[in-house]
Amino acid sequence: MTAAELIAVAAFAGGVFSQAFPAFGVERRGAPVQAFVRFDNKKIRLRSQIYEPDYIIVQDSSLIGDVNVFHGVKPGGIVIVNTEKAINYPIPEGVNVISIDATSIALKELGLPITNTALMGAFVAATGEIEFSALEDALKQRFHGDLATKNVAAARAAYDFVKGAA
Repeated sequence: MTAAELIAVAAFAGGVFSQAFPAFGVERRGAPVQAFVRFDNKKIRLRSQIYEPDYIIVQDSSLIGDVNVFHGVKPGGIVIVNTEKAINYPIPEGVNVISIDATSIALKELGLPITNTALMGAFVAATGEIEFSALEDALKQRFHGDLATKNVAAARAAYDFVKGAA
């Protein structure tokens, strides 16, 4: 949910309307959680789950075997997966999958395996929907001091990785 909220804040700072909201299934510790973000040039009035996303971020690649993480993604869509391994799952035709080891980036930059900001940096690089400066501003609003610096560094490392792979 934090990543979705910060992407929405960055999109809004970049000059578009945005909203972020969670969808909880079974409420238990460790259960898969979905969070959605919408952004548009015009005011957003729709308040439902997103069934045909343009982009998907998978923070935990072990879900791929248990949940169809690609469900509904549009042709031409982008799926960003936090993994150091190859994706051994059928990928829908026309979908671009970007694998990034966000956990290693987070451990290096933050000292903890918290992947949100690294995956946000990857999202910004892969989609071009948000300027990195808007993400950086959103991170600096959310975090302060050394924690802000470390989170921006994690986002930048992932951004540079994806841009270098493009």
